[in-house]
Amino acid sequence: MHTSAPHDPSAPASPGLGQGITIAIDGPAGSGKSSVSRLVAEALDGGILDTGAMYRAVTWSCLDGDVDLADREAVAAVAEAIDLDLGTDPAGATVVVGGIDITAEIRTERISQRVSDVATNTLVRAILQRRQREVLFATADARGFCVAEGRDITTVVAPDAHVRVLLTASDEERMRRRAAELDLEDSADTRARMADQVLRRDRDDSTVSEFLTAAEGVDTVDTTGLGIEDVVEQVLMRVAAAETAREEQLHGSAEAAPAASAPAWPGSAAADPDGSSDQELEAALRVGLEDYELDETDRELLEGGDGDAAPAAAPRNLPVVAVVGRPNVGKSTLVNRILGRREAVVEDQPGVTRDRVFYEAEWSGKDFWLVDTGGWEDRVQGMAYRVAEQAEVAVSLADVVLFIVDANVGITTTDEQLLRVLRRADRPVVLVANKVDDQRGELEAAALWNLGLGEPHPVSALHGRGSGDLLDAMLEAMPEEGRGGAVDRGPRRIALVGRPNVGKSSLLNRLARERRVVVDDVAGTTRDPVDERITLGGRDWTFVDTAGIRRRVLQSQGADYYASLRTRAALDRAEVAVVLLEANEPISTQDLKIIDMVLESGRALVLAFNKWDLLDEERHAQLEREIEQDLGHVAWAPRVNISAETGRHAEKLVPALDEALRSWDRRIPTGRLNAFLGALVAAHPHPLRGGKQSRILFATQARTRPPRFVIFASGFLEHGYRRFIERRLREDFEFTGSPIVIGVRIREKRRR
Repeated sequence: MHTSAPHDPSAPASPGLGQGITIAIDGPAGSGKSSVSRLVAEALDGGILDTGAMYRAVTWSCLDGDVDLADREAVAAVAEAIDLDLGTDPAGATVVVGGIDITAEIRTERISQRVSDVATNTLVRAILQRRQREVLFATADARGFCVAEGRDITTVVAPDAHVRVLLTASDEERMRRRAAELDLEDSADTRARMADQVLRRDRDDSTVSEFLTAAEGVDTVDTTGLGIEDVVEQVLMRVAAAETAREEQLHGSAEAAPAASAPAWPGSAAADPDGSSDQELEAALRVGLEDYELDETDRELLEGGDGDAAPAAAPRNLPVVAVVGRPNVGKSTLVNRILGRREAVVEDQPGVTRDRVFYEAEWSGKDFWLVDTGGWEDRVQGMAYRVAEQAEVAVSLADVVLFIVDANVGITTTDEQLLRVLRRADRPVVLVANKVDDQRGELEAAALWNLGLGEPHPVSALHGRGSGDLLDAMLEAMPEEGRGGAVDRGPRRIALVGRPNVGKSSLLNRLARERRVVVDDVAGTTRDPVDERITLGGRDWTFVDTAGIRRRVLQSQGADYYASLRTRAALDRAEVAVVLLEANEPISTQDLKIIDMVLESGRALVLAFNKWDLLDEERHAQLEREIEQDLGHVAWAPRVNISAETGRHAEKLVPALDEALRSWDRRIPTGRLNAFLGALVAAHPHPLRGGKQSRILFATQARTRPPRFVIFASGFLEHGYRRFIERRLREDFEFTGSPIVIGVRIREKRRR
């Protein structure tokens, strides 16, 4: 089993002595442990430990290897030897056994029906509980927070966790949730199956563990009838209190500094009655922020200044970074890791990439061109020769070269020959030791010092390990202005998205005033994204007609599956998404998932209700109720009522697009932002938690497209309070049509 930075279970750290906060969540099946734990981990930007996934993985391994689950010693031997890679990312924690991704498989009924046989094996429990502690503490130290959920987590595995919660729910509620998770219809057969999976499993598991009643020091939360956000909020409140207690334990209960030592906020009782300018306030707050522990990324963010404060800079030539190496060392995988999306095609076989492909990339606020190349080989002919030639051209055009070597294989003759080419090119070279997944791999990578290129940077392009340090080293070698041209963004890009047959192609044809794309009553006619430059409102726009996103993308096959992937890629390249919904049909779950996908992409959003001309009064009233109930979370998005077939009100798209893009590009000067927050905090202070009050120290806008705000605070800001700040930002600065991202950096006072 792969773990990082193992923790010694024989000498457990007590709360407050480690670097991170640990949260343990227990409870019976169907109480909401997994969903709540994942959302709490996402809210804290921490890691997650699914202890149940370990038992399910062992169950899968036993069934796959025909091991008798009744043979306790044989099952324990599987648990001891299992090659398990357990992900801790709440956005998508994967479970991989022996290189096989079984994340979906372990949630099937086949595994659920047999996992109790493994979970009640006391030999297995001792083995896995030890490893669970290792992952829990290592992840908390690495990410600041780690949420662990599963049997015995609050009593046996992590009795010293900072926060311990037992979730409960009624039997009926738990069976209903499990059935919904498996997408089963409500029937007598379903209820019987759920009683077997949920209630019988609880009875079996309770013979070896205690999770039906809370142990001493464990808080109980009954989730029956509660929304998941309410449960998450209750857990986060306990985390905030634990952070306060930990801070007091580490630094003592020092009295708060007198109010006069902190800069006064506008609107507060201590504010200057004459009022000070935004710039003076910003300067005062920056001085006060120096009393707190700041890292290098904090200072880079604070020194960035306001992007709109200075006159627009002339377009400059961007640096060019070429990624080179022999075939199949992971060049395209690293390119995708740097871009943050699956742009370059990756296959297990070598030679997939042939041309040199340019991508616009960014790291730490600096833009550059990233060039993916084919595998370089010496003394080859035909296609392989032309691929190698393209790679050498990329090196000659580059300002920095990322030389990729497979750390598991070591230096090959081809690597040495390519190194001679790089030395002749006389370009700065950053040596990348790829496929380093653990500390043992780092030792193997150290042998690459012999190449004479300086420090080898060990990374796992597939998993992201070490990629941040690599990119920092790349920036150090990168000139301010390079050989690449400036970015020509061209007309603003609009992606038309929606479920199949909602009218996207019809709208594009109407806007283009010709039959540009095929339209048919059969859903799914469009498969490839179609770019069309259209003059609308006296300006050029690039509209992208995309394939309809089906309800079950992951279950699609062939052309439909790849069409959905290309639709997502088109959305990533767009600036604003127009989501088409059918006004004469109820808003569906599929529509909501598409809107959520746009929000996740960070693009501006416009809602277009098509077929408006088909509405009668009754449907109009019903639609307004649906919008209020289902689309409240995107009430800030401009709404246009159109008819793609007749062209009715199509011209109203232009002001809606303009408004959304202005918000997407909007930047608030730092002084004005802090003056706004000061008045807000003075009128509505953050609630007290654990006898202390989190204080906002400073705020700045880190980026636009979409607007991203970073708030420096003395303690955890509850998510209800963050939503309040977001709502007031929208009201005061008119962020219409753009998502807003608010991040909080908790910083402690310097020790005197």
